[in-house]
Amino acid sequence: MRHKSGYAAIIGKPNAGKSTLLNAILGEKISIATSKPQTTRKKILGIHSTEDYQIIFLDTPGIMHPEYLLQNRMLEFVFQSAKDADVILFILDIEADPNGAKAFEDVNVQKVLNENAAPKILLINKIDVSNQGIVEKLSAEVNAKGIFKKVLPISAKNSVNIISVVDSILEFLPEHPKYYTDDQLSDENERFFVSEIIREKVFELYREEIPYSTEVEIEEFAERQGRKDYIRAAIIIERESQKPIIIGDKGSAIKKLGKNAREAIESFLQREVFLELFVKVKEKWRSNSNMLNRFGYKSESNG
Repeated sequence: MRHKSGYAAIIGKPNAGKSTLLNAILGEKISIATSKPQTTRKKILGIHSTEDYQIIFLDTPGIMHPEYLLQNRMLEFVFQSAKDADVILFILDIEADPNGAKAFEDVNVQKVLNENAAPKILLINKIDVSNQGIVEKLSAEVNAKGIFKKVLPISAKNSVNIISVVDSILEFLPEHPKYYTDDQLSDENERFFVSEIIREKVFELYREEIPYSTEVEIEEFAERQGRKDYIRAAIIIERESQKPIIIGDKGSAIKKLGKNAREAIESFLQREVFLELFVKVKEKWRSNSNMLNRFGYKSESNG
């Protein structure tokens, strides 16, 4: 067999397990994952390489109905990723959607599935918290639709059937030389991953609207010989009233955020860092085109 390389887009509704699947396949955590929906905001590229093949995964935000400009940009990332893909993996959370109605009746899901000719594989996720009868019934109903080349039950969290997912992608991947070197796991730099780790900890620590109103901007990232790396990061919020929530009583909340983020960053970078966090208010940044461009949410249509 000649060498195969290509792009596989992972798409689905929020919280379906897309990032968990990517991390399970790569054996490395490169895409943040929390229990809250819409944790993933950008298209995260993860590269899985062997001697015989290279699969470039595109982990995408959950498909939703946009309420403000940031969510519009997130949905654009989904549509563009599906358009760029050689294979589309549609992941469905059987715990939240046992008959697939929420997913398959969604107009944006229908648009992704109907407007892209790439072969599609349905991954029925979270079978560890479902039962075989429900899984088999959904598999039969989906197979009858004729949309998907394959239907695979999986548990991304427990790495069940992950090898079958990779094998199924390879069936549809074109013959092509490698796009990236073998040692490359992503096309993003350390600054990007550090900002994502901090944002993940915001999602884990704060409730309600706060995580969704928050962005993280790395203002300084200095590697220092013989000393801890210095990282200065700004927690961007939308309203002045959110500031005391982020900071907490006598700084307790932001201290906890800093500690949790620093430990996760050090684990990821495999070296010690000195992390400083600041809070900045940028009014309505989620609806400000210039701000979104600055934070890396550039429209796919105009670059």
